[in-house]
Amino acid sequence: MSRRLFESPCTKETHEKWMEQYGKVYKNAEEKERRFQIFKNNVEFIESFNSAGDKSFKLSVNRFADLTVEEFKASLNGLKKSSHWAAGAATAELETASFRYENVTDIPETMDWRERDAVTPIKDQGQECASWWAFSSVAAIEGIHKINTGKLVSLSVQELIDCVRGNSEGCYGGFMEDAYTFVAKNGGITSESNYPYIGVEKTCNPNEKETKHSVAKIKGFEKVPSNDEKALLKAVAKQPVSVYLQSSGYYFQFYSSGIFTGICETGADHAATIVGYGKDIDGTKYWIVKNCWGTQWGEKGYIRMKREVNAKEGLCGIANNATYPII
Repeated sequence: MSRRLFESPCTKETHEKWMEQYGKVYKNAEEKERRFQIFKNNVEFIESFNSAGDKSFKLSVNRFADLTVEEFKASLNGLKKSSHWAAGAATAELETASFRYENVTDIPETMDWRERDAVTPIKDQGQECASWWAFSSVAAIEGIHKINTGKLVSLSVQELIDCVRGNSEGCYGGFMEDAYTFVAKNGGITSESNYPYIGVEKTCNPNEKETKHSVAKIKGFEKVPSNDEKALLKAVAKQPVSVYLQSSGYYFQFYSSGIFTGICETGADHAATIVGYGKDIDGTKYWIVKNCWGTQWGEKGYIRMKREVNAKEGLCGIANNATYPII
């Protein structure tokens, strides 16, 4: 089944085809009927949005189409057991006071670290583990490791989920700051092939072979000055940067293509990695953001988010609390 819009009206046959495409199975007939009604409402919302044609981005029916926005937030973004989480609460032991790119002036008009082979393929956190903080950290470390060594290595998200502690809680959400601190103190992070992702938190055992074979090392991290897209641009011109953002609305849930300008708040409930920036033919400037929801979401796993918006924190708070690892 293609990603184009489903035929209207949405039928149970349509839902059956969607279930087959995404391998969905429900526990009983009542649950299936409830999911069909949610699916139907979502399809109608998506079709209505796209038909209006008054936005710079499109939505599509994806694997999240049988979830309400509240369920989507709970399963992919929000924490499942903690209530104290808020961006900035991490134990930032190895944060430096400097912003090394403050005086950078050689800023290219466009930058795409994918084209410079500093970005690994899109990964998928699944729907049972809120591990976005670890994926964001890993993507940023992969980028600076490639820039400094010339070697692009897919690094282990699972090692961070199992071993990073403090305010971070594995599959219940966490902080890139905690991840960077762990990697620096641990003497590095191992590869994805050596310690593969399973999407379930398990006990960290420092004597296991997985945590001994580090392939990428960092000294710590620095923070981009808050609420400053110009400073963020300087950093992204030099390396991929981790960002917290707000992504729990229908627009983000079903984003398919184009430059995202959807309504969102600034309270962070997710994290991703900016891997570049550019400008559309109409002059609209955007960030290139790597997500961790697989290649069937967004633009093959990426989202272009409008930059230089009329808000100091950036769209969805993207410039509010950005960090990057240092070597």
